Formats: sequence, structure tokens, C-alpha cells
Amino acid sequence: MVILSRRNPLVKELVSLKEKKGRRERGTFLVEGVKMVREAVGAGLEVVRLIVREDYAGETYSLPAVMLGADVFAAVSDEKTPQGIAAEVVIPAHAVQPPKGRCLFLDGLQDPSNVGAIVRTAVAAGYGELYLAGCADPFSPKGVRASMSGVFFARIMQGTREEIFSALEGVPVLAADMGGQNAFSFQPPEKFCLAIGSEGNGLSQETRTRADFTVRIPMDARCESLNAAVSAGILMYALRREEN
Repeated sequence: MVILSRRNPLVKELVSLKEKKGRRERGTFLVEGVKMVREAVGAGLEVVRLIVREDYAGETYSLPAVMLGADVFAAVSDEKTPQGIAAEVVIPAHAVQPPKGRCLFLDGLQDPSNVGAIVRTAVAAGYGELYLAGCADPFSPKGVRASMSGVFFARIMQGTREEIFSALEGVPVLAADMGGQNAFSFQPPEKFCLAIGSEGNGLSQETRTRADFTVRIPMDARCESLNAAVSAGILMYALRREEN
């Protein structure tokens, strides 16, 4: 059966996943595209259903699927050029707990693309545990897309700064700030949490107060700052530069 009406109750529910309120109410998020769906399935995430366009002829992994007409699929999709397959996936629930190794704290980042890009780099650089306070939703369509499957593999813990700092008790916090030590000559402790502030306001006062060290990226005097995702990526690798 092909669903052809945008007024269909299920279609309305799927469309609602583009918004934070809809994701919160359903506890699910949308994964789009052949590669991303394949990686979500391979990562062992709980897939509620696949959403396929009526002309889709690819793999469906023996999962429950709903078929939509082209116009209806376009309404559900957040992509400019949909590939004809998406998946409704349960948002991984991770309580705020102490980290097992080096980790990342995102403090008030409001751009979902930056949040997603940082998650992507964090997984690649071995910062598999991320704490988020006051940030854009990493499970938004833009966040998921920018993470390039990173949200499937990272342990993302969202909470208040108070909850996060409680979990980080005893873990040195390295605050990223232009007034800090050169990150390329700084010798980090074996286990630490790197704190990255928002694009416009930087780190919150609570985080500055909690920080044990402050590190910076050396820059030409004509450049005031870098994009938050770029800064985070440089610092993550600079602070683990001794590794291959």
C-alpha cells in the first residue's frame, strides 16, 4: 500500500520529526539516505520503521517499512534531493555519567551543523563521550547530516551544566579560549574533558570557573576566531598529537 496523502496521521508524525518537539514526543529521529540508513542499521540502532518512496528498489534489511508517494516522501524528507529511503530511529538514551576516557563538553552551541560536525570529528579522534548543555539538538536533521553517522557511534549525554560537572568530578577540564596556553605545546593529562563554547558567546561563566586549564589555538593577529567545529577539531587532535 502506498500512502498518497500528506494528511495521513503517520505522515504527520514523520513530518514532526523535523522539529525538536516532535522528536521529544516520539523519542525518535530521522535518518536519510542509502548510506546513512545502512550505517544506522549496522550500528545496531533500534529502527522503528523504514520510510521508502514508491520507486525505491534498494535494500530494506527485512525491517518494517512504509511506502510513500513521491510528493508525500518529499514532505517527510529534509533533503534537497532525497534518495528515496529514510529510517525512523529511536534516539539513544544515555544518562549523564562519568567518562571512561578523554571526552568533550559542548557548552551552549546553537548551530546544529556545528554540533554535528564536532560529533563527527570527536568519533574520529577518539573522544567518544560527549556532554552537551544548552546546545542545538544533535539529532535534528541538520545535526545528523553534519555528523555523517557520528551520532550513531558517539555516547551523547545531554544535561544541565550542574549535572555534567558533577559527572566530571575529578576529571581535569580544559577550556578552549584565546587567553589560554598554546595547545600545541601544552602537555595534557592522560584523562581530560575539552570544553568548547558557543560560536557567539564562547564558554559560559560556570565552565570558565570550573576549568582547570585553558588552551588556545595560535592564530595570525588579523584573525579573531575560528568556526567552533574547526576549532574543536584542531584542539582534539592537537591534544592527542603523540598518537598515531
